[in-house]
Amino acid sequence: MSSSRVSFRALSFLAGVALVSGMVACARSDPAPRASTSAKAADAAAPGGVAADGAAAVRETAILAGGCFWGMEEILRAIPGVVSTEVGYTGGRAGVTYEDMHDDTTGNAEAVRVVFDPAVLSYERLLTDWFFRMHDPTTEDRQGNDVGPQYRSVIFATSAEQRRVAEAVKARLDASGAWKKPIVTQIASEKPFTPAEEYHQDYLQKNPGGYTCHYLRDLPKLH
Repeated sequence: MSSSRVSFRALSFLAGVALVSGMVACARSDPAPRASTSAKAADAAAPGGVAADGAAAVRETAILAGGCFWGMEEILRAIPGVVSTEVGYTGGRAGVTYEDMHDDTTGNAEAVRVVFDPAVLSYERLLTDWFFRMHDPTTEDRQGNDVGPQYRSVIFATSAEQRRVAEAVKARLDASGAWKKPIVTQIASEKPFTPAEEYHQDYLQKNPGGYTCHYLRDLPKLH
């Protein structure tokens, strides 16, 4: 939201108070800002990890893979309740680079690490309303034009509860017939996550109109 520069020296004290009060009222009527777009923005969204009421802010982390991380991050970053996103490599050898990912020997998948507020966005809804709609979970080692195990569909659970929820959602979605073919999404435990190079972070924000094969499908609601 832009702000007007005001010269308080040219105003009387009472006029200044009235002006500031009007600006505050206007700011409160504006819509909430979009979710943070990088892992570095997490602290800005919740300074010091403290909520408005002084209590410690509760955050949860999800790690999702479903093809090229550029398009996935662009959708995930705008979801209400998402605090920050970061793209990277996980599922295999740690410390890899984008160049390493060009062959199939690292065992990694391109993934997005998502920090979210579970009071606003539940893990279940993150999967049902977003993850399983933004990519095709029935194509093995492929999304759009991207082919290879680094583009496989995987949910990396960061807790036993996340694994339970992921398995239940996958089974429910399979049984619903929303997808014509069986869902091949893997559900695995969290592995070391190597952040991708800076130029990959928020890639489609830096390069509007850049490549993506991700979009939200119109699927039946599972809840």
